[in-house]
Amino acid sequence: MSRSGYDENIWEGDNRGWLYRGAVKSAFQGRRGQAFLKEMLATFEAMPVKELVAWELEKDGAVCALGAVGLSRNIDMSQLDPEDADTIAGIFGIARAMACEIVYENDEAGREKETPADRYLRIRRWIKSEIKDPALKTASGEQK
Repeated sequence: MSRSGYDENIWEGDNRGWLYRGAVKSAFQGRRGQAFLKEMLATFEAMPVKELVAWELEKDGAVCALGAVGLSRNIDMSQLDPEDADTIAGIFGIARAMACEIVYENDEAGREKETPADRYLRIRRWIKSEIKDPALKTASGEQK
């Protein structure tokens, strides 16, 4: 099990994995999810230090993707358990599936020895790819 709440058995035995992927898709495509992604992108653009940490919401002033939004909202993250997906989702006002997916992307989807600056760039690209806003599209169909 990881901070994202995912485990290696999600695809075994039943439709649990497919149902969960549907919940993730719905969370990201819905109005609340899209608003959160846009807020997260704006937060990323405003970050003075373009770096993200893994496995923690906030550590020594550095933040993960969700922690960046928490910092911009002035949320006291010192008392939050970064592995409690239900509480994290509630505090940030997003679906649990969305919180888990953001954590997975931040902590586990990158290269093994990814730098904090590389993590920031990768997550920023990923956020843009999830935002369904035609204004972010270029003439070639890629995200700006």
